[in-house]
Amino acid sequence: MKISKDYYRGCLLGGVVGDAEGYGVYEGEKKLISDNSQLTFFTVDGLIWADHKANKRGVYAYIPCLFYSYQKWLYTQTGSFADKNYDFLFPSEILECEELFARRGVGNTSLESLAGSINGKYGTIKNRINNSKSCGAVMRAAPIGMYFCKDSKEAYNMGCQGGAITHGNPKGFLPAGFLAYIISDILKGEDIESSAMGALAELKKDDEKGEIYAILKKAILLAKSDTDCQTAMEQLGTGWIGSEAMALALYCSLKFENDFEMAINVASHYSGNKDTISSICGNLLGAHLGSLEIPYKWVHETELTYFAVTGADKLLNTVK
Repeated sequence: MKISKDYYRGCLLGGVVGDAEGYGVYEGEKKLISDNSQLTFFTVDGLIWADHKANKRGVYAYIPCLFYSYQKWLYTQTGSFADKNYDFLFPSEILECEELFARRGVGNTSLESLAGSINGKYGTIKNRINNSKSCGAVMRAAPIGMYFCKDSKEAYNMGCQGGAITHGNPKGFLPAGFLAYIISDILKGEDIESSAMGALAELKKDDEKGEIYAILKKAILLAKSDTDCQTAMEQLGTGWIGSEAMALALYCSLKFENDFEMAINVASHYSGNKDTISSICGNLLGAHLGSLEIPYKWVHETELTYFAVTGADKLLNTVK
């Protein structure tokens, strides 16, 4: 079992460091994170809030809590919630972090979906808010796998539902469930490939066209092949679509399963959506290898890494 501080911290730290390497923007001596990490932090916030409610009232409201935490993110980006009735979200500890108010490559789908979600209504798998298949759902899903570390199928289910809050196309929300499943399985002690195969079996039940399953399975096969990295990654797309971003991150994490630095270097130098690919790859390898395998120089240079550490510790404390 990897349900320990080192691997929990590794998952979130890996994602933040990978994000910063792929984003490639400096402010002074610090590498900046993008909206990938911002939304990941708000996912942690929503899960911790839901867990607190469950412990206090016996009510499990994971998806509503995630939605309202994403409304907090919307506030940091626009200065307002979608609905004045959401003012009950003040005060909030996460909204006291000034750095999270920076706009960093914000995805239009998440912003527009949340801005239009009034009266407590948001996207669900049955009532889809749009037809977006972009990567904004999968890039924030790792904490869901961390929270549901003892039940990978529930991690998958919640990952899909959490993704559908803002992304209505299966290529957008199913990869979020896929990533949550893998993270959960890795933290139980499985290797990345075994975790991916389990997640594929679960995803296959919901992938009506089989396209998402096909590209993720292709990523696994390419990682085992002698195909050079650039050629292999080009076969998986650019990463702007959720299923492509997941496939590319999975490829890099499998190709360099025991070398965090090499995997992130390959992911962060790809010509596609490299900050998202690197961020997801970092989540996977951080959970697999632990925080001590992440280059200290990268951790030291990247902003808000302390937020990843404290968030990981809070999630670990929910494990019963």
